[in-house]
Amino acid sequence: MKLFKFIFFFLLISYCGIYSQRLLKISVEINNEKSSISYISKNGNIYVSSKELAQILSVNFYYNSEVHKIELKFQDYILRLTAKSNFIVLIKRENNSQSVYQLPLYTLLINNDVFIPINLMTEYLTVASGKNFIFNFSTRTLIIRDETNNKQTKSDLRIAGQNSNYDINEISIEEKINGTLIRFKANKKIILPRYSIHNNVLYVFFANASVNPEIIRDAAPSGLIKDCKLTINSAQNCQFEFLLNEGYSTTEILQDDESNDIILTIHNKNFIEKIKNNNKTKWQFDAVVIDAGHGGKDPGAIGITGVKEKDINLQIALKLGKLLEKNLPSVKVIYTRKSDEFIELYKRGKIANEAGGKLFISIHCNSTPQKNILNRGFEVYLLRPGRTKEAIEIAEFENSVIKYEDNPQRYQQLTDENFILVTMAHSQYMRYSEMFSDLLNREWKNTVKIPTNGIKQAGFYVLVGASMPSVLIETGYLSNRKDEAYLKSHSGQNEIAKAIFNAIVKYKENYDREIDILSKNEEKK
Repeated sequence: MKLFKFIFFFLLISYCGIYSQRLLKISVEINNEKSSISYISKNGNIYVSSKELAQILSVNFYYNSEVHKIELKFQDYILRLTAKSNFIVLIKRENNSQSVYQLPLYTLLINNDVFIPINLMTEYLTVASGKNFIFNFSTRTLIIRDETNNKQTKSDLRIAGQNSNYDINEISIEEKINGTLIRFKANKKIILPRYSIHNNVLYVFFANASVNPEIIRDAAPSGLIKDCKLTINSAQNCQFEFLLNEGYSTTEILQDDESNDIILTIHNKNFIEKIKNNNKTKWQFDAVVIDAGHGGKDPGAIGITGVKEKDINLQIALKLGKLLEKNLPSVKVIYTRKSDEFIELYKRGKIANEAGGKLFISIHCNSTPQKNILNRGFEVYLLRPGRTKEAIEIAEFENSVIKYEDNPQRYQQLTDENFILVTMAHSQYMRYSEMFSDLLNREWKNTVKIPTNGIKQAGFYVLVGASMPSVLIETGYLSNRKDEAYLKSHSGQNEIAKAIFNAIVKYKENYDREIDILSKNEEKK
């Protein structure tokens, strides 16, 4: 036993030593004086320690270990950074105004420290510190000088913003494949505006929010927007008017939880146009894709008694498939996996699309870090950026499967903003995803012993690739004894499969009825 303990601790110490060696030292020159700070290289980018950077600059900093945020307190600015986030905040000390910016990469959390991509941060550090930051990639040297050149200073003014006293300082309009996105860049959390469409004009009314009167000059019309104008009624009330081109359908508005920006999307009439331009047969409800989450080398969540999520997901998926094959022979059943194998997330969507799926159901189990706590219940998720901390955490766990994949970089571009754009692509299916979610939630209440927590929203990679109505189901919590016992029992799995099956049957009836009505309306035109 003593020998075993010695070997265990030797391996543990060796592992920690190996991990610490991954943090190398990068050269830093401050006014010709040489120093160094810790860094790590990831996907061709250099991430440096923000704590050590503050120390070599002789700058005070505050680190919150609970939320992993750090503030570097420069003379004129405070630079706020959060681990595992791609948003940075510049706070001007003079008037406490804030400007939020988005990096193309996320920061890292290493050894209770926020590591930042230094090659993308030099411009912001220059603004915050008043010094000139230059990073030499070839020599991996960070050069810091007291003087800033004129070119950099002009850039600084553009970045820091000269109109930060307004709640909304900037507006951007972007054309996307499936619609048009309007982003109102806000300096603080503001009330969502009221909006409506009348005579091809989209009216957006902001109350209790100040708007820079000059921003409309830079709002170049694009996509579904033909023209735009701003009417300021008072210091805290204003109205935007967007003249729309033909082809718009629904609109949606939300607030980016990280940046506080207001995002308004205007969708194209994609779904109806597809029905109009294709024959009815193509849109018949004739294929369901059942996705058993995790598998193979990815066990998913582990229950209190050691049960693996991947096994429960597969059992429920197979039971659901048998019910469909027996009772709905006209509906083809496609499995993303039928055995204990690892399937990459992007391939699951590819399987669904190539099979012509009309509904994609991804089956999972939930869990919490602490076992046997009160958290329990069923949830069904739609593809939208998470609105709550819990939804974001669940999405992060489900998305973490990419660490098992050969090329996890393929998902790197799915930032929070890109997830919003992906939901625009899914907007043509969203109403049907919501329809199925509602039917399933009702069925669950009536037939399954695990309580329901309702319908929620989050950003799951596995739903991104499926070009069809899609949902992700968290059947219950493996970290809760009651839920776990039910989920691993054959009777519990059968009841869950039956509830999902009943929801599919009702969904098919509603779906077929709507497609039939749309088809007949098109024939009359």
